[in-house]
Amino acid sequence: MSVLVSRGVVAVSLMMLLAGCNSGNPGGDFVLAGKPDPMQGTGDPATRYTRVPVATTAETGAVVQGFCPAVVLRDGTAYHRSYAGGKQDDPQQVVYQASLADSTRACARTDTTLTITAVLQGRLVAGPQGKAGTFTLPIRVTVLDGDNEVSSQVVQYPVTMADVNQPTQFVFSNEVTVPGDVSGATRVYVGFEDKKKK
Repeated sequence: MSVLVSRGVVAVSLMMLLAGCNSGNPGGDFVLAGKPDPMQGTGDPATRYTRVPVATTAETGAVVQGFCPAVVLRDGTAYHRSYAGGKQDDPQQVVYQASLADSTRACARTDTTLTITAVLQGRLVAGPQGKAGTFTLPIRVTVLDGDNEVSSQVVQYPVTMADVNQPTQFVFSNEVTVPGDVSGATRVYVGFEDKKKK
């Protein structure tokens, strides 16, 4: 029970940490640089770092920018079921059902690239044929700039189910690097890979 609670706390903490990235900073390109503020001696946590323009942080190599492509769940790919003995679509033969839900992201830019870290909350539930163990979930991450595919990959993501009587929460995180000149129409599409639709 304590393991499940700990996982839940870690998942929630990670989602909260990156949640601010969803709002972005459309008004300008700024980064929190690791430069102590001259006023940090006051002990005020708000003055420990200086908010500076990106142009003054070239020495850091990577900077956070205002534009960060949204993460979108593809229609019909938010759920994935596994069946025992190849008995597809038989509800009594379901081993597990996995789902993806809330998402967030973080972005960093260099002179030539944009690195996007997509984070999604997931849930794994045992079916009638379920058993404890580690299951590999096929999750496709595709970056589209308008109608043009910039990147696409299938991530084999392992999730451990410790107790078939309790849902297992997990956090899927994947980093993808694309050319830095992608447009504002760029989106990151995430969903379970369904080989039947190939």
